Amino acid sequence: MSLSAVCKRINSMNTLIGLLIIAIGSFGQSSSYVPINKVKEWSWESFWLVQGVFAWLVFPLLGAFLGIPDGGNLLDLWSSGGALPAIVYGILWGVGGLTFGLSMRYLGVALGQSISLGTCAAFGTLFPALFAGKDLLHGDGLMLLIGVCITLAGIATIGYAGSLRSKNMTEEEKKAAVKDFALTKGLLVALLAGVMSACFALGLDAGTPIKEAALAGGVEPLYAGLPVIFLVTLGGFCTNAAYCIQQNVKNKTGKDYFSVKSSIFVNNLLFCALAGILWYSQFFGLEMGKSFLTESPVLLAFSWSILMSLNVTFSNVWGILLKEWKGCGARTISVLVIGLVVLVASIVVVAMAQS
Repeated sequence: MSLSAVCKRINSMNTLIGLLIIAIGSFGQSSSYVPINKVKEWSWESFWLVQGVFAWLVFPLLGAFLGIPDGGNLLDLWSSGGALPAIVYGILWGVGGLTFGLSMRYLGVALGQSISLGTCAAFGTLFPALFAGKDLLHGDGLMLLIGVCITLAGIATIGYAGSLRSKNMTEEEKKAAVKDFALTKGLLVALLAGVMSACFALGLDAGTPIKEAALAGGVEPLYAGLPVIFLVTLGGFCTNAAYCIQQNVKNKTGKDYFSVKSSIFVNNLLFCALAGILWYSQFFGLEMGKSFLTESPVLLAFSWSILMSLNVTFSNVWGILLKEWKGCGARTISVLVIGLVVLVASIVVVAMAQS
């Protein structure tokens, strides 16, 4: 076997490993909202704040420690440049994260994540490419644009399945599947969530000098981007914490944290921690997976869209398991499946084009 053939096989294997790692993280994220059902006697804002402490502070900080060069520290690493823009983009992303939670409140896990993450996939993939001056009409840029268009086609198909579901359900069925179901309000919130959530990708891009400094200090590529993730999630936490505390005051739900029995408090804390680590796993997996895609520039740029596509796919699997699609006809389910197939196809098309 020639040397070029060996290198090609190694690159293909690295691509598969990278995609598998991203998929594992995606499954974790898509599962992170299931523990909501196990939280008792807390309002939405109370749960969201506590799980945010774990998802956006505790676990990202622990991950960031893995990206510190020997003999260094996080403050020195963050002084390499890009820290402030990463936090600012994180604050903007926090608006998306906040409305992201509301989108699932109004649309359910399946449809809420589908619309939000689809919009996020497009903007989060194309914005960094455009800011870097990439030509989206030729070469690798065109392939990237095609992949995003296929992703959006899959999202649109899933959205259509959601509208069919809404038409075929009675008001009682809607409330049974999703307590606060509201299609129009939910769609608007989900679109806003998607656009603002794309700022996370911009935050990662802004923190490139920090990642490069970690690599120069001898940090493994698997972990070099983790200190940047913490800065973005830190900004997002500030936005979400401000809103949740305001809602605690407005709705007089601040007592939630102290008025429940100790057993319920421990129960809620554990499930919030579980939700937090599952949510964080998507970006932990994304950074680890990207380290295996360095020989494929389009796949590397498309990795954000890959993560979002897989999040949509797995979230709809959970939606089916949680009976959010209960009572829908065969046509609606068929449209949903077609949309999921198109999403997976977007990943396959880009991967094959780079093989």
